[in-house]
Amino acid sequence: MLILRHVIIDLFCRVATGSKKVRTLLTPLGVLFFFSFVGLFIFLSTQLDNRVGFTRFPPSPWNIGVSVPVLFLGAFLIICSNYYFIRSKGTPVPFNPPPRVVMTGPYAYARNPMLTGVFLVLFGVGVLLQTVSLVFIFTPLFILINLIELKSIEEPEFEKRLGEKYARYKKQTPMFFPRPCEKTTKSQR
Repeated sequence: MLILRHVIIDLFCRVATGSKKVRTLLTPLGVLFFFSFVGLFIFLSTQLDNRVGFTRFPPSPWNIGVSVPVLFLGAFLIICSNYYFIRSKGTPVPFNPPPRVVMTGPYAYARNPMLTGVFLVLFGVGVLLQTVSLVFIFTPLFILINLIELKSIEEPEFEKRLGEKYARYKKQTPMFFPRPCEKTTKSQR
């Protein structure tokens, strides 16, 4: 398992630092894979709710009142995070990342604000659709899977490719959620 992990890290690093043509070809596949994974979680949660007979929660119209602000915040984080990646000449796909550490915008407060946005969207969709299993089972499971993948593959690859600058950023910046009441100054970065 450890050997496979190192092979994957090396592959990601080679592709991320290799030919722009290869990165450009692999980017849509990465996007398709990720959104298929998200869609699978939504589909499985609705199926589980129907089969088990979970009660719809929260009741209408509370589901709309709770989900809409959460969905907007999640979508805003996703769009804003993508903007900073694209501005840095990269994409959120691990095969085609920015060539340097992005530490501006939402990345000044969290290392993975785009995923934080996806987590919020999944939670918001669960509340909107009144899908108990998406809110309480599949969204936490999605977060756990992403946490494991980030810790075992992406972050080691970032450290290998970006070096000490990423290691310092990682040490100073929380993974998903900003620390409350903490100011980040340029001197800290």
